Order: sequence, then structure tokens, then C-alpha cells
Amino acid sequence: MKKKSIFLVFAILLVIGTFVTGCGKKEDKKKYDYLVLVNKQNKLPDNWEEVVELVTVKNAWDEDIQVEKEAYEKFKELKSALEKDGVTIELDSVYRSVKRQQELWDEFTIKYGEDYVKKYVAVPGYSEHHTGLAIDICLRKDGELIYENDDMIAEKEIFSKIHAKLSDYGFILRYLEGRDDITGYSYEPWHLRYVGSTKIAKEIMSKDITLEEYLKKNK
Repeated sequence: MKKKSIFLVFAILLVIGTFVTGCGKKEDKKKYDYLVLVNKQNKLPDNWEEVVELVTVKNAWDEDIQVEKEAYEKFKELKSALEKDGVTIELDSVYRSVKRQQELWDEFTIKYGEDYVKKYVAVPGYSEHHTGLAIDICLRKDGELIYENDDMIAEKEIFSKIHAKLSDYGFILRYLEGRDDITGYSYEPWHLRYVGSTKIAKEIMSKDITLEEYLKKNK
């Protein structure tokens, strides 16, 4: 075989190899489903903690916490947009490993008893916080942090402004008022959930439905 022919064959193989590698990278890009459903009936996928991409950031109390990378980037955009409306939100609780959930389960069982834990604490493996896509926020108002549940629920005007902007950044309000029969949890205006798509988020929020209801119709 002549040198030119050998070079041509090598070049063709190189192009094919580059194309195949590029396709592989595209397939690897989506390692997990942003619409993953984790609730009292649906367990976290077995390999989730191995593939989810977390970043370490600071919460309102300057503590290290972790959150899914893309969700955090969108949270920063949401926070910036809300500040233009005079609303300041901060991170409270975000990612929680299954191991940490088990520790909490054990601690609360000893402290409050098994009946209390079964009612108020998610079973390890069944908490949406395992995904890194669930974000509990707190408010900063007049220089003070508002983080107690009852105090935040009382801030209806502020949360109406927050909820109005969620879908613009791919977030939904996860636990709607009066839907605990579907979600398994009472109303939590502070519990945001990143779904990875502004289109899907807008559909869920505009129809005032839960993630469970959306997935039932679309998956």
C-alpha cells in the first residue's frame, strides 16, 4: 500500500473515532433524570448518589452544604431576579445523603419515639432531599433571617412573589397547599424543586398540579 493510501485510511479512521467519541460524550452528558420522583412510595434510584453532580456551597448560617450543580446555578439566577423585587432568599437545607437520613431517623427515634419519627421524618432512601434537586429556602427580611416554618408560612406576600418566578428558572413549588393526599407532605412554601426544564416547570406551575400528577400524565 502506498504512503498516501495509508495516510488516507488513517485519517478516515481518526475522523470515525472522533465522531464515535463525541457521540459517547453526548450520551454521558445526561447521567440522571431531573424529573426523578422520590416520595413516600418511590425510593431514590440505587445509583443516584454515585452519579449526581454536587457542589459544596454555604447556607444562610455559613455552613457547608451540597446541592446539585445545575440546580444551584439556576437558584443563583432566581435569587438575583428576586432581589430586584426586594425579596431576599437564602439556602437552608438542600442535599442530604441516605446515610445522614438514617442517622437522623435513629437520633429522632431515641429522642421522640418511633410514632413521631414515622409521622414527621422521611424514611431513609425516600426523602427528596437525597436527590440534591430539592431546595429548602429561608427569608431575609429587614436584616433578619426568617426560618421557622410558622413564621415563613405567615409571609404570604413574599412567597407569592417567589412562587411567581420559580418556573422561569426551572423550579416548581413541590408541596402544594391541600395536596398532602398526593405528595404525602403538608404545604411547604419554602420547599423548591428543580425539574431541569423551564417549559415543564411552567406547565406544572400554570396548571397548579403536583409533580406526581404531571408524571402520571406524561410518563
